[in-house]
Amino acid sequence: MGEEETATITIDGQKLLKHNPANPAPLGLVATGMTLILLSISYAGYYELSSVILAMVLAFGGTIDLIVGAMEYKNGNTFATLAFGAFGSFWYSFAILLILPKLNLASAPNSASLAAYLFLWGVWTAGMFVATLKISRGFQILFSTLTLLFFVLGLGALTGNSTISIIGGYVGIFVGLLAFYLGMAEVINEIYGNSVLPT
Repeated sequence: MGEEETATITIDGQKLLKHNPANPAPLGLVATGMTLILLSISYAGYYELSSVILAMVLAFGGTIDLIVGAMEYKNGNTFATLAFGAFGSFWYSFAILLILPKLNLASAPNSASLAAYLFLWGVWTAGMFVATLKISRGFQILFSTLTLLFFVLGLGALTGNSTISIIGGYVGIFVGLLAFYLGMAEVINEIYGNSVLPT
């Protein structure tokens, strides 16, 4: 890492140490991946949506992605700031969408509004996919399949076809596993000092 990429800590003008900031992206990828896997297994029909999933969505997916987005902002990484910041907000909005009707603070979304919500996230993710064409093959696959996931779930919500939603669940499991893999691969590659795992 070059001189301009390190932060120097000083007291009264005396240089104490140089600090190389950690890469926060693996944390965000693992948080997104694990949360998406847990939620998608529910969509695939293996168990009901419950407080276990909501807790993961809020505490890990939502909160961690927002923190990682802020960390990437400090690192000057616009793509990661937008990606993690937006997905952190997505996780929170998803939880709020489920919680508000339970508290009688808003009506539950109908099929058209839920589909519009998911389709809009799909359009945004497609735009982010275009940006990944300059990044890596792993991120290209991640964002292309994530785009597919939003559109499949949106179609399932619009039509009320449970089979489509189940398919979306399996797509989501794949996307979650891929995000988890990319996060862990970045950590392993950094520790071993070479590209042990492809990203």
